[in-house]
Amino acid sequence: MPHNPPNSHASPHARAFDLLVVGDVNPDIVVGPLDAPLAFGQREQLVDSGLLTLGGSAAIMACGAARLGLKVAFAGRVGDDEAGRFVVAALAARGVDTRAVRTDPALSTPLTVVVTRGDGDRTILTAPGTLAATRADDVPDALLGDCRHVHAASYFLMPHLARALPGLFRTAHDRGATTSLDTNDDPAGTWDKDGSLGLGALLAVTDILLPNAREARALAGLPEDAPLDTVAGQLAARGPLVVVKDGADGALAHNGRSAVRTSGIPARPLDTVGAGDSFDAGFVAAVLAGRSTADALELAAVCGALSTRAYGGTPAQPTWDEAHEAHQTHGAPAADAARTNTHRNGATLA
Repeated sequence: MPHNPPNSHASPHARAFDLLVVGDVNPDIVVGPLDAPLAFGQREQLVDSGLLTLGGSAAIMACGAARLGLKVAFAGRVGDDEAGRFVVAALAARGVDTRAVRTDPALSTPLTVVVTRGDGDRTILTAPGTLAATRADDVPDALLGDCRHVHAASYFLMPHLARALPGLFRTAHDRGATTSLDTNDDPAGTWDKDGSLGLGALLAVTDILLPNAREARALAGLPEDAPLDTVAGQLAARGPLVVVKDGADGALAHNGRSAVRTSGIPARPLDTVGAGDSFDAGFVAAVLAGRSTADALELAAVCGALSTRAYGGTPAQPTWDEAHEAHQTHGAPAADAARTNTHRNGATLA
């Protein structure tokens, strides 16, 4: 796999940013591991560690991409409170441009508590705060024309923004940018089956869809035991290149015609919070560096695995050189498809 940096394939007409990330940012309080059920009745349970850190799928992805060498801007909404000031400072400290982060005068910054288990699973409790109020006009129009790629996350937590995303993505396309989406979980469990959020319209203008295996099956409306090839192929038929994260089993990409897989690299995770977001950052960075889908899948799996070396989503995110070295050392073989970035709809992301 060539070792060119992620911004080496930038257009001669350079834009200010490689990547604009739109979505959620909040403090994460990560505690665990807890290997017993959560106990109510005013019981106190002790765990080995606790951490206050930057959270939010979009924010973690933005930091991972900046760590990999991309020029990243973030657009979202926080409250006028200490939590909001904490996360904006944390983004800036990790090299993310925060000028498009809007401060809401009335609503609080979202807050998430993550309780981990020793087997890598976790439960997530979120007070949404400003999330439900985040809207299309929180994304400056000028930024859509001054970036190479637009990524959105936590789709189901921001219904106003979700309904506007097809328009935002179409504008990004019209201005020469590519797009990606990580829906994350749907707390309501409906997965837009009634079409009220317009997910179908969004997938039609999304270049890369980045769910995990459970989310992919839910989005496709297929059983929990449905083969991932079938699941990804069905979602790819709706427009995007579908890249499915499958934990310790690696990852799969499907372009609507064929699939490519990677087994990832061996890892003993300390904390899996944010690993999928670091995977997203790795995949987008690799694609923007001109890598094939197969190579991007391998590097993304490496980035996700390396991010689990520390507690919290951002402290252990790798640099481009670290990810490349880990890939060279451990290998992450991909197979079963042509090495191409060309999507079913003909779009090329290099």
